[in-house]
Amino acid sequence: MTDAPRRDKPWMFRTYAGHSTARESNLLYRSNLAKGQTGLSIAFDLPTQTGYDSDHPLARGEVGKVGVPVSHLGDMRTLFEGIPLGEMNTSMTINATAVWLMALYIAAAEEQGVARAKLQGTTQNDIIKEYLSRGSYVFPPAASLRLTQDLILFATKESPKFNPMNVCSYHLQEAGATPAQELAYALATAVAILDGVKAAGLSEADFAQVVGRISFFVNAGMRFVTELCKMRAFVELWDEITRDRYGVKDEKSRRFRYGVQVNSLGLTEQQPENNVYRILIEMLAVVLSKDARARAVQLPAWNEALGLPRPFDQQWSLRMQQIMAYETDLLEYGDIFDGNPEIAKKVAGLKAEAKAELKKIDELGGAAAAVEIGYMKSKLVESNTARLEAIEAGEQIVVGVNKFLEGEPSPLASGEDAIMVVPEHVEAEQIARLKAWREARDEKAAKAALEELSRAAKEGANLVEPSIAAAKAGVTTGEWGGVLRGVFGEYRAPTGVSSTARQVGGALDKVRGEVERVSQKIGKRAKFLVGKPGLDGHSNGAEQIAVRARDAGFDVIYAGIRSTPKELVETAKKEGAHCVGLSILSGSHVTLAHEVIKLMKDEGLAGVPLVVGGIIPPADEKLLRESGVAAVYTPKNFDLNQIMTDLAHIIERSVA
Repeated sequence: MTDAPRRDKPWMFRTYAGHSTARESNLLYRSNLAKGQTGLSIAFDLPTQTGYDSDHPLARGEVGKVGVPVSHLGDMRTLFEGIPLGEMNTSMTINATAVWLMALYIAAAEEQGVARAKLQGTTQNDIIKEYLSRGSYVFPPAASLRLTQDLILFATKESPKFNPMNVCSYHLQEAGATPAQELAYALATAVAILDGVKAAGLSEADFAQVVGRISFFVNAGMRFVTELCKMRAFVELWDEITRDRYGVKDEKSRRFRYGVQVNSLGLTEQQPENNVYRILIEMLAVVLSKDARARAVQLPAWNEALGLPRPFDQQWSLRMQQIMAYETDLLEYGDIFDGNPEIAKKVAGLKAEAKAELKKIDELGGAAAAVEIGYMKSKLVESNTARLEAIEAGEQIVVGVNKFLEGEPSPLASGEDAIMVVPEHVEAEQIARLKAWREARDEKAAKAALEELSRAAKEGANLVEPSIAAAKAGVTTGEWGGVLRGVFGEYRAPTGVSSTARQVGGALDKVRGEVERVSQKIGKRAKFLVGKPGLDGHSNGAEQIAVRARDAGFDVIYAGIRSTPKELVETAKKEGAHCVGLSILSGSHVTLAHEVIKLMKDEGLAGVPLVVGGIIPPADEKLLRESGVAAVYTPKNFDLNQIMTDLAHIIERSVA
């Protein structure tokens, strides 16, 4: 009888989760842990991510929609009730307000009697990719990088088991990045951070520890051989950079440590059951190669293109990981790709491309400079445009979308309970709890803590300890954000959308002809306003609509993310827009669209058509149309030229 083969420990199983309230999210986390999840991954709502309280005007419609609202220490306390933080590995997807949420986490842990030095987990804390893809930034780049550095320096001394930064390339791929761009832009971000930390004068040993605690959060798409090679390239490039640029001698400190969520961008609304296969195939890229295997994996749910997943949907994704780890023999072998010439060739090619792009970014002054001049953003918009055009042309096949369209209706996606819907009363109840919290706290202590925070921000001191003190004094997320907005100011990143139309022909010629005909009919160039109301910063779709509308001959107005409905309507009136389009992916489409409709009527723009795009369930689409929305577009409407033709005809009908 032979000995059983030795198995490696599996990666950490996570599910990205959080919604409605701290209480509801706590129940979800405890349920997922009971099902075998081995770590937590916290999704925060948009007001929390951007430093607003739940009762701020910009938070309207956004509370509890894409994550859990955490307005103060009481919310954080409830979020982890019954979950021993000394034993938990917690990932928090938080960036602009990472210092604040970490402060609340430490305060909650200390209430449980857990020393900050025992805490394990990760804060994403990668602000550069927020300017490029996700849009949940608040402050200008220099101030934001200071906050990132503050948390890194604090955690190195105070919470050495906690990863204070998770360089996030996941959202770069969601914004259209090629594998080489994902490598280059993520590594450029890490270099910008480490350059700043090194300049702080750390000892060689402390700097090596910082390098060893930097982790990455990556994406894996359907081209899984390429994605596997990308991960091997990441491992080699990170080792080279930390050894050659920073002189880190300890091989363990140079190790590339990463977690992953596989691609949500490729999940389809059409034939959504196919997404189960997509998620599994994408996972292979990050678990098959032992030398480049993820340390933590979280998988999206099959129905995320339809709406908020239910607990069952999350369980299904968790079971996929567990079956791979425990039922297959994957963990019994060394790296099965070592010595493979095809893999080596692809890895070398990706590294060469990434190094060329890194050199270009370095010549521009580094990642922060490349953000401010709009270089990286414009490159991502170009790549995403090329990806969408390939799908439209049928050059990139997506099953059920542009090929093999005939199929049976999915019984999984039908019925009233096919997705989870956050009840409308959640926002009002969260605001009531917030008001009660403010009334019950020691107002004098809260005011003193905010004054100390402001002083530290102005003097350049590390902001983590003052933030912990503010958390314990009952300060709220919006108050913390408000103080730092007052010191650092706010920022609006470049959109990456050029004002110059591309002279592409082919299928666009017919669309241009329709836009030109309608423009001549109304006596001026048809003008289309693309708006991102509320706090949803996922601007990829809005950017592609703006680019295609410009190329099709519309006069396009697009100012980027985070506008109030009032600002959008004022712009529409001032600019004489012939059509207003709203892009909303946070689930707040009904609330925000109704507000825009009301304001348009008040301003005498009732005759100007409104169209809405986003992840919109059929019931909400019906509501929007009944309230006067001229057209609703969801992920199934991938043909942008058809959308442009629709817009021209909608404008024509509105002025007839």
